[in-house]
Amino acid sequence: MAKAITMVVILGFFGVAVSYLPRGDVSSGGASGAIPAALSLLALLLCLQMLHSFPSLAPRLSHYRYLTLGTQALLTYLPFLVFGEAWLGMPGFLAASFLLILRAPLSWVLVGATTFSMQMIHFLLGFSPGELAYSTVSTLMTCMVVYSLSKLSDLVTETHRSRTDLAHLVLVRERLRFARDLHDLLGYSLSSLTLQCELASRLISTQPERAHRELAKALESARGALADVRSVAEGLRSMSLDSEVASAASILAAAGIRSTISMDVPEGSLTDRSETVLAIVLREAVTNVLRHSRAEVCEIRVECSEGRAWLTVVNDGLARRGPNHLNEDRGDSGHLGGTGISNLTARVKALGGTLTAKPCGGDTYRLSAELPVSPAVPENGGLRGQPV
Repeated sequence: MAKAITMVVILGFFGVAVSYLPRGDVSSGGASGAIPAALSLLALLLCLQMLHSFPSLAPRLSHYRYLTLGTQALLTYLPFLVFGEAWLGMPGFLAASFLLILRAPLSWVLVGATTFSMQMIHFLLGFSPGELAYSTVSTLMTCMVVYSLSKLSDLVTETHRSRTDLAHLVLVRERLRFARDLHDLLGYSLSSLTLQCELASRLISTQPERAHRELAKALESARGALADVRSVAEGLRSMSLDSEVASAASILAAAGIRSTISMDVPEGSLTDRSETVLAIVLREAVTNVLRHSRAEVCEIRVECSEGRAWLTVVNDGLARRGPNHLNEDRGDSGHLGGTGISNLTARVKALGGTLTAKPCGGDTYRLSAELPVSPAVPENGGLRGQPV
């Protein structure tokens, strides 16, 4: 719409220029074909102006914009030798093209030169001082209107393009969020479900009661996975760090991994967002222990003091080859493969924290996350948990 309005305005200004043709040498002392020739030149100048105001109309010709600008300059000045004052409306378009194509300050210098040159031509044609002032204002007005509307059209087009790009960016970010949340939330739940089902299948013939308990836990894990899927569709829900610690202790015990878990987190010291991110980090860390190691010992520590929170998960079994705790062949990747660590790093970084995950000697692997938190006033001054 903005481009169409600009084209109509430019056509209107050229219509005003056409109204000058009956004046001067075109109708009185010129040749019989002077008016058709002038109209042909005006049509050519109109095409050149459209190319300069809307480069997208002919993208290939935009590479020759300096040549077309020079052509417009020649067609602006040379016809004065033939048509005289009938060509008064053209310099304003040339000045606008200078502003559209050339960079400042050269463009403004040429606009000034164009205006001054028109004054000289009008003076030589015998214009009065009042007419000189009018022609100056007319030239500058034509220049500013054509330039402003052309730029406005570009800005409107760029705004629509930016809105389209922004919508695409939002869509991409939502897809990444969905993929990340699906990995971080479901990876742990499905690993836990697999482990519990395999344990129940081994115990069904020798310890049916324990197998029944493991199947009940597997059912709870399946329900949790279903809730996680729903939460991914709606956006990440808040997660309880206490619940994740208790779940980690249970799943590590089911896998035969001795765990040492300690929490020193004053009540109210974590915001919901910080607690959720730490819970996700813990969930992914435990999933990695099950999938990428043959760990026998795992230590989990959660601390919070002086506006900072730390979560550390240390386990052995990194260098041992063979199937993991889920009876999957883990190959030689250890903890270094997959997208889990990069997802966690992005989550922690978004809160201004840091995350490191690397071997720390022998077959030991350490994952550490540090987050800034906004301390809240404790309600009862108690601790969120005691050493487990």
